[in-house]
Amino acid sequence: MHKWSGSLRCSTFQFYNTMADQNFVDYVKICCRTGAGGAGSAHFARSRIDPQGGPDGGDGGRGGHIILKGNRNVWTLLPLKFRKHVIATAGQNGSENQRSGANGKDIILDVPLGTIAKDAETGEVHFEITEHEEEIILVEGGRGGRGNVHFKSPTNRSPRYAQPGEQGKEEWKILELKVLADVGLVGFPNAGKSTLLSVITAAKPKIGAYAFTTIVPNLGIVKYRDAHSFIMADIPGIIEKAHEGKGLGHRFLRHIERNSVLLFMIPCDSDDIKKEYAILKNELAMYNSELLDKPHILAITKCDQIDEELKALLENELPEGIPALFISSVAQQGLTELKDLLWSKLNN
Repeated sequence: MHKWSGSLRCSTFQFYNTMADQNFVDYVKICCRTGAGGAGSAHFARSRIDPQGGPDGGDGGRGGHIILKGNRNVWTLLPLKFRKHVIATAGQNGSENQRSGANGKDIILDVPLGTIAKDAETGEVHFEITEHEEEIILVEGGRGGRGNVHFKSPTNRSPRYAQPGEQGKEEWKILELKVLADVGLVGFPNAGKSTLLSVITAAKPKIGAYAFTTIVPNLGIVKYRDAHSFIMADIPGIIEKAHEGKGLGHRFLRHIERNSVLLFMIPCDSDDIKKEYAILKNELAMYNSELLDKPHILAITKCDQIDEELKALLENELPEGIPALFISSVAQQGLTELKDLLWSKLNN
């Protein structure tokens, strides 16, 4: 299992409430304006006692940074949704006696683990926040100017100039959240993903007999034998050409990147199980081919609607090269075997 599982378990109840209230925000675009650096001082230490005193101008303080800080108790980017402008303060100017100006105040933004920072214009990925209390500078403040004391030399004993401070930066940044979970549920809308999550965890996702009941990821803790547990994520359903942004497209596909094992779910009444599985795999591959390197398991769902004879016939239609199980979340059939297989894959 990935190293973030323990962090995810700390405040699961808070996460359920966040999801239930539809406050889950996984994408924001913000304008970051950092502080300018303070100017260096061109002061001289002159007095009645020493009318020819030398330079003693101090350095200017640096401008305030804008910093992202990982917080395992934060589950959404909602606090930044309506905060379009983030502004740090400027550094103070240097002064006499080589006193440096105070640095500008840094702005620290708490973000969930799994937050990725990007440049809004180029799409370049800057970094990813993966650890609790990890701090990374998103945009740097301007450097403070050096005071005239730094420019004293044998040939220039009385420099009458100092450096101005660097200007702050104004840049647009994109923050994206990728849900961190052990098992991700992959399937077309209405494949039974939310029902499974509601049965084997304490999560209460919205369930309905129509497409796109789930429009935000839902997480739940699956309790396993001997007090073990793992995290399962119900991701909004895939549709064909999702990798092109169709439907919920990229909004849900990026969450799958942070799952250790992928559980493909196809209902037993599907017209063609092999074809449906091939479409799901293709959508993942077209978005990110590395997703196919993750362990895969196939669950044929809603099997309380068929008898053993029909199950035997369906076995001949299953795709090759992937472990497959017949389950029913409503009748709770095959769920123990499913958890055993998932646990085995997670710890293999």
